[in-house]
Amino acid sequence: MKTYFIKSGKFLSKLIYPSLIWEIPTSRDEIFLTFDDGPTPGVTEKTLDILDRFNAKATFFMVGEKASRYPELVDEIIKRGHKTGNHTYHHLKGWSTEDDAYFEDIAKTDTLLHTKLFRPPHGKIRRSQIAFLIKKYHIVMWTVLSADFDSSISPEHCLHNVIHNTGKGSIIIFHDSPKASERMLYALPKTLEHFQAKGYAFKSLEL
Repeated sequence: MKTYFIKSGKFLSKLIYPSLIWEIPTSRDEIFLTFDDGPTPGVTEKTLDILDRFNAKATFFMVGEKASRYPELVDEIIKRGHKTGNHTYHHLKGWSTEDDAYFEDIAKTDTLLHTKLFRPPHGKIRRSQIAFLIKKYHIVMWTVLSADFDSSISPEHCLHNVIHNTGKGSIIIFHDSPKASERMLYALPKTLEHFQAKGYAFKSLEL
């Protein structure tokens, strides 16, 4: 049973967590692609090649343990002009992790990525964690969840989620992970093609 929302609502984003970044205010026709849970050999490279093909930039929120294991992929992401973000070292859920342990895990990833962008895994973060982390990081959530991680939906459904919920300034989440790869690698090029035909540019997060 689905337990997530494809599009972040104004109540959640503006009233409950107003200090977090849910979309980018802009007057330009631009969209912000983000990728979580990588880097993953065999998936991240394909993702980068698709982005290159469309001259699109993105932001990769990386799990520190994987960034440590595959430093060559981290270097390749940066070399190709994309931004990096911290996604904790062990993909921790903030709701079920004590604050000090959560902060230590994030700091461990900091030694690898040196970024001021942070996204909480699963979007689950306590108010006490926000209060501490926001002094150092831009905490980035999302406007549109592709749901590429959901093995119960088709690649076409994943594409539909993105196409029908994205607009100017939207932050989209895909995942460069094994679990999501079939749906993501189908939806990503079609998303880029669809919106570039409408005059949109795809940018990395410059915060």
